Amino acid sequence: MNKFNTIFLITLLTLSSAQTIHASEDDHDHKTAHTEEDHDTHEEDGDAHEEDHDTHENDGKKHEKGGDAHEEEEGIHLTAAQQKAAGITTTPLQLTNIDLSISAPGEITLNAYATSQAVSLINAQVVKRHAKLGDLVSTGQPLVTLSSVEMAQAQGDLLVAAREWTRVRKLGQKVVSAARYIQAKVNNEQARAKVQAYGMNQQQVEAILKAGNARLANGRFQLLALQSGTVIQDQFTLGEVVNAGQMLFKVSDETKLWVNTRLTAKQVTDVQIGAMANVIFGKKTLKGTVIQRHHSLDESTRTIGIRIEVANPDDVLHPGVFVDVNIAANNAEKVLSVPADAVLRSPDGDWMVFVEHEDNQFEPKEINVLRTNNGVTVIDGIDAGTRVVTHGAFFLQSELAKSGFNIHNH
Repeated sequence: MNKFNTIFLITLLTLSSAQTIHASEDDHDHKTAHTEEDHDTHEEDGDAHEEDHDTHENDGKKHEKGGDAHEEEEGIHLTAAQQKAAGITTTPLQLTNIDLSISAPGEITLNAYATSQAVSLINAQVVKRHAKLGDLVSTGQPLVTLSSVEMAQAQGDLLVAAREWTRVRKLGQKVVSAARYIQAKVNNEQARAKVQAYGMNQQQVEAILKAGNARLANGRFQLLALQSGTVIQDQFTLGEVVNAGQMLFKVSDETKLWVNTRLTAKQVTDVQIGAMANVIFGKKTLKGTVIQRHHSLDESTRTIGIRIEVANPDDVLHPGVFVDVNIAANNAEKVLSVPADAVLRSPDGDWMVFVEHEDNQFEPKEINVLRTNNGVTVIDGIDAGTRVVTHGAFFLQSELAKSGFNIHNH
């Protein structure tokens, strides 16, 4: 190799080394720049992650605050002053013995055992009225005077038979035959019985016989009151011709009336003769007693009749009036009970009461209503010892409606 070639080779190697070094430096610079950019990007992503974490923490805090708000919305909080102003009182539930009673509608009827009718037993004409509707009459008091051809005939027969019997008795059995004596006695007794059967009483018969005057045998007779009481029916007019068996007067003692009610066969098993009963008419409550219990089931209603006797002071009750009755049952049990006003309907129609689970904090509690009698409601579905609002529940219900609280989301 000559000198010129040697110099050219050295120059070429020198240039190649320089390019290699420059490329290495460029690659190093590029890597360094890429690394710095990646680091900056990573730092920015970290900052963003930290911001997301902070946001998540803030959301968590908001959620916690929201949960606290929800807890605060559950139930109603009242101060002692607010409770006093609203008249709210609470009582712990206790199992107590309660006398059970059976409630049912009833109808007032006449006391049939203290009611009588004045009836003509023969065809007759009304001659004179002695009493009218609503009058108070006493036993034996004349109600109406009637006149009858049949009675006139019977009265005449009585006078004839009585005179014959008087004559025969005076002559004696030694003078008259036994047959005549017996016949006279029988005729007299039959004539007397006949006029009494037609409507004359013993006193009226004796008055005709004492007078012994045919003029009194004019067919007139009076219907008398069989008992003391009030005239509640007088279905006739003066001069009217009435038929045999027709009722002219009905008299009833209304100081004691009957209440007829009907119970299911199961309810009747808890009712005893002599059981006490309250008869409620309007704002009045009258005391009564169960006096009868039917022994047959009404096939159409599947019920059994109960009859209650009730005193009627001041003539408050009248036949046909509808009443409510509460009959004392013959058993008692321990139950949880509250005043009827303490039980309310929830928005979805279920029964509920308000309980005080913490001081001054009230919440609704769904319960089951078993029965309500005389302003007391028997409930279950709640534990004994629970403090229940017994007065002021309506106020709490109003406050609950304002808050939008849903009992089922509790």
